[in-house]
Amino acid sequence: MNLTTSSHALLSVFAANQIDRVFLVPGESYLGILDALSDFPAIDVVTCRHEAGAGFMACADGRLTRRPGVVMVSRGPGATNAAIAVHTAQQDAVPLILIVGQVPKADLRKEAFQEIDYQQMYGSIAKWVVEVTAPEQIATAALKAIRIATSGTPGPVVMVIPEDVQQQTVATPHWQAVAQASTQPCAETTNHIARLLSNAERPLIIAGGAFAANGGRAALLALAEKYQVPVAVSFRQHDIFPNNHPLYAGELGLANPAEQIALFDSCDLLLALGTRLGDITTQGYRFPRLPDPAQTLVHVWPDPHIVGLHFSPDIGAVCDPVALSMALLVNTEAIRPRPEWAAAVNGIATRLATWPEHDVSDGVAFSSVVRALAQRAPADVAICLDAGTFAAPVYRHFPFTFPQRLMAPLSGAMGYGTPAAIATQLRRPQQKTVCMTGDGGFLMTGNEINAAVERNLPILFIVSNNNCYGSIRIHQERSYPGRHVGTTLSNPDFVKIAQAFGITAERISRADQIDAAIERGLAAQQPYFIEVTTSLAAVLPKTSTARPTAARSGD
Repeated sequence: MNLTTSSHALLSVFAANQIDRVFLVPGESYLGILDALSDFPAIDVVTCRHEAGAGFMACADGRLTRRPGVVMVSRGPGATNAAIAVHTAQQDAVPLILIVGQVPKADLRKEAFQEIDYQQMYGSIAKWVVEVTAPEQIATAALKAIRIATSGTPGPVVMVIPEDVQQQTVATPHWQAVAQASTQPCAETTNHIARLLSNAERPLIIAGGAFAANGGRAALLALAEKYQVPVAVSFRQHDIFPNNHPLYAGELGLANPAEQIALFDSCDLLLALGTRLGDITTQGYRFPRLPDPAQTLVHVWPDPHIVGLHFSPDIGAVCDPVALSMALLVNTEAIRPRPEWAAAVNGIATRLATWPEHDVSDGVAFSSVVRALAQRAPADVAICLDAGTFAAPVYRHFPFTFPQRLMAPLSGAMGYGTPAAIATQLRRPQQKTVCMTGDGGFLMTGNEINAAVERNLPILFIVSNNNCYGSIRIHQERSYPGRHVGTTLSNPDFVKIAQAFGITAERISRADQIDAAIERGLAAQQPYFIEVTTSLAAVLPKTSTARPTAARSGD
């Protein structure tokens, strides 16, 4: 076998940079790369049933490894289906490389069959789009793709490779993309921040996903404890700070009460560390005040494009927030005690995290399922969530403590949960993975559970079925009460679907079935599936009633 084709050169660069898994839907426009994968047994090939599923898997893999997740698709329809992964990687700031097979280079820009100009298609959401038109350029482009995807603000890169430049003989390099040295804060800046921390009466940290790096969570915890500063985590970054810690201030997410935001806004020092201060974390750019915050603002992110993009910081540090946190730990400034402030901030978070009690008659309150899971989940469980109202009790009540992981899309994309669970269990084979999704999201990418069966992955799948696009129904009830066009769903029998895939499955339709079912699912050594007949009334505005009716078999 010739190991010196341009496709071998591409894969050699990937292998040299510890990329050991790719997710794909095969296509005739990248047959040369598919063939070369046969000669790289150390690269695990995960064959998927839809490009969106493959892309979501690659996004989850990139989040866990902090190396580029790799997804390979064919041109046109395949690339279009995979666009959701590029958007998700950009929104979530995770490294991703999308490889798209392209029409022959002689046919480029001739509106050939399935041709797309991917610079125009992906240019606003990808960090870099490259169309390689010569075989000897592929390895160089691959190395650059890895560096761009992982540097600054991590994100997606798209490599477009025409089908007729994939098999030529070229040199096969083994180049490694040396990780950029983390940008270190200067001593003057560190000392200034330490003085601010020591003198502040009501300091608050907003901590973001950059602390998911090796050693990041420990550095954040040590920083908070040294200076006795409450920590609020940015949108869907619950696992970077222990939720049961007395300095935990909660998540800045989609449903923070006015009382909590008002208390946060009363802080006199705000340290935004490792967060881009996006619109959800800042409550629609209202906390802190745009563009000139009411409090002293320190913003730390390793990308000059982000620091000062919306808010004008008093200190804008383009550096590694983990490095800054560690530098602050060795500072000798006296610490000002402020127990009342910490207790007030944590008190609201603790109250909000109290498990609710629901008196419903239209199904099981899904918060009761989440509560049973939280009481029994292993200390290293990974929770993979789709988008939807079913996830709200996880975000608000599940007490995440690392090494527990929350895998949820910041992009809000439906269909993320099932593929993410596959990628997560593959990457963490010794830990339990639990996937929770709604009926809408499951019918988008639920077919990817076939990979769990093929590889006997012991994932616990939990589907919340309320026969409704619940999030949109909530908005309808608030804006157009009683008018529900497009949100009622007629669903299949999910238990029978899971069984058809070869998965042991059961249904929860009463509250007294929850505990035993969760215990069986967590104990299973193979894929396990639970459908929950879920209350819609429990999540709708209180003036609403009505679980939509839909014919179902097997109840």
